[in-house]
Amino acid sequence: MKVFSNTETFNYSWEEVSTANWRKYCPWNQKSTHVVAVDTLSRTVDPETGILRTERLITCRQSAPDWLKKMIGGNIDDSHVFETSYVDPRSKTVTMVSSNLTWNNLISVQETVVYRPANEHQTRFEQTAQITALCGGWQRIKSSIEDTLVKRFHENAIKGKEGFEAVLAMSRRVFAEEREREKMMMLQSQAANIRLAAQAA
Repeated sequence: MKVFSNTETFNYSWEEVSTANWRKYCPWNQKSTHVVAVDTLSRTVDPETGILRTERLITCRQSAPDWLKKMIGGNIDDSHVFETSYVDPRSKTVTMVSSNLTWNNLISVQETVVYRPANEHQTRFEQTAQITALCGGWQRIKSSIEDTLVKRFHENAIKGKEGFEAVLAMSRRVFAEEREREKMMMLQSQAANIRLAAQAA
């Protein structure tokens, strides 16, 4: 088994990050193009804790090394990941737990991601993935498979941070524009009411 871990700090509040997380793979993100589809399977809110629980199916497409294709056989460029996330508004944590559905009889990938406040204006990102090759054969082959996937996680982590930064920046801009639009509408409404009151006087 090999373990990949990564921590980052985003210069955005937890509220901004937890909201933008649902847009992480939208067209604003030009770096995570390996994610080709995200399907929401279920979404529930615990009435006692307020925790939002969401299940999603994530489809990825990335070219695998030729030696790995020959070993496993078939099309291994497309893969499916099952993700369960928990958004806890009280403790201010977003926890996402995912596992691979594709080739899970040969490879096990268990990933956990947590977003939590670092302070009022920053959010801490913690990622851990446990990668285990289950196929039979020499330990050297298993290690090669695990090393390849660790390398892929590292590459995707770099791109993922850059892409999510773009999503966060765009989200902040869009929300700011929306607040400004609502403010202008409110001022226009107040001005119209004042004119009506003046005409009636």
